[in-house]
Amino acid sequence: MATVQNLLDRKGTSVWSIAPGASVEAALSLMSQKDIGALLVLDAGKVVGIFSERDYVRRVISNSKISMATPVRDFMTHPVFYVSSKQTVEECMSLMTAKHIRHLPVMDGEKLAGLISIGDVVKQVITEKEGTIQDLENYITGKEYNL
Repeated sequence: MATVQNLLDRKGTSVWSIAPGASVEAALSLMSQKDIGALLVLDAGKVVGIFSERDYVRRVISNSKISMATPVRDFMTHPVFYVSSKQTVEECMSLMTAKHIRHLPVMDGEKLAGLISIGDVVKQVITEKEGTIQDLENYITGKEYNL
């Protein structure tokens, strides 16, 4: 089974972030520019929350008088759940499902090592299942393995 480190090796470790006092408008603009669905909220280098499109939409739907100047801290999800690079993709999927979250920061000790999304996790699971299916088909049909 693949680990979080395997995911990071493929997708990279770049993480986009914003300060808790930044405006929602600045956060949405950055997310649009980078074509991403979430930003980590960092205060003095420490992860204090996650701001996502989902957070914004849910808040606006419940209160249409929200200003785009409202600080991100008023919208962000916290506390933040983390994983380490050594954890398996299945462990991530279980945590994401149980907590109804779509993004997980990857922490190795006190160091931020990356960010994974539910899309990254699902893609890896599908890839592994396709490999298993191919192996079973090869076994059933008697095809040789290319080792």
